[in-house]
Amino acid sequence: MPASIHPLERSLPKGLSLWHLLNIPNLLTLCRVFSIPIFLAFLSKDRFDAAFYIFCAAALTDSLDGTVARWFDCRTELGTYLDPFADKLLLLSAFVALTVMRALPVWLLGVIVIRDVVIVFGYFSLSFFADERIPVRPSYIGKTSTVLQIMCVIGALMRAGGKWQLDWNILLYLTAAVTAASGVHYAYRGLSWLSSREPEMFG
Repeated sequence: MPASIHPLERSLPKGLSLWHLLNIPNLLTLCRVFSIPIFLAFLSKDRFDAAFYIFCAAALTDSLDGTVARWFDCRTELGTYLDPFADKLLLLSAFVALTVMRALPVWLLGVIVIRDVVIVFGYFSLSFFADERIPVRPSYIGKTSTVLQIMCVIGALMRAGGKWQLDWNILLYLTAAVTAASGVHYAYRGLSWLSSREPEMFG
């Protein structure tokens, strides 16, 4: 007698099971998404220590999900799109909340938002013109900007909790510079990708 099939699995494409999608890396990514409202709830109550630990745990899952996916060769297309989405949602939520609380400067939030808007708009524009799905591959400079943004959030939480009173302008300016540079790099890489498929547009 065949084993019973989970109702959600019937709606998935043939050869793709629910448990294939909900593997350990994707579950870690989902945990990062679900931690965001908890993090914001602690921030709203000025419980900076608890918010610090929640954010650090969420940031740790960003490293764990990719490492587990590589070690066990369980990468999925869902994870390819879900992981950067979870990163941006976590960081933007943290930056917006901490900027409203005056723990981070408005200009740094502006740089990050503009870069992300350019990347997202560029991605969908390129997909439209090329009429195909563009592979999502983070660059080293993009990963560096993410690490620096995480450090800024951690620093802001420590400063808000009275645990770090050192000057951190160098970190803020470095984060803004690398974030802007990563946006330019992604734009260049996207245009290069498009020119290889639609050379008449650049002739």
